[in-house]
Amino acid sequence: MADKQEKKAVTVWLTGLSGAGKTSIAHALAAMLEQDGQAVTVLDGDLLRDGLNRDLGFTPQDRHENIRRTAEVARLMNGAGLVVIAALISPNREDRAMAGAIIGAAQFIEVHVSTRLEVCEARDPKGLYARARAGQLPQFTGVSAPYEAPLSPALALDTGSQPLAASAEQLYRYWLAL
Repeated sequence: MADKQEKKAVTVWLTGLSGAGKTSIAHALAAMLEQDGQAVTVLDGDLLRDGLNRDLGFTPQDRHENIRRTAEVARLMNGAGLVVIAALISPNREDRAMAGAIIGAAQFIEVHVSTRLEVCEARDPKGLYARARAGQLPQFTGVSAPYEAPLSPALALDTGSQPLAASAEQLYRYWLAL
């Protein structure tokens, strides 16, 4: 089992709009991996912003630093043998490329949760899109700030066209094939 853990101590970086299903997929995948005996942790962007990154806002510089810090933590956890599932909007290609460079190309798996804006906005689980449309949340990704979709992700998952559970299962099957 040690060889399997070393081989698969990777970071699965889930990127997509708010409400796309990143966190739900991350926790579902983590549960599947834990059932297999894999040491795994989830780095949830919202929780990171409540703790480690609470001093950061949503300017381009702060978003960059948020991604950098998260990637550094993921790299350390991979080094300890853990599979890391990072669920962050991470809207800029350049910042995701930086995360991949920090973590290491062999350990970084970029997954685009490619759910369309209309679907994410209709879900609006936290009421963020409504607040952004009302001008209460400046620099909100997808509304008043851009989201740059990955050009060649390892996998794309659209939770608007398939259930979250099916998306998590698809990602699990991908991970098993690594």
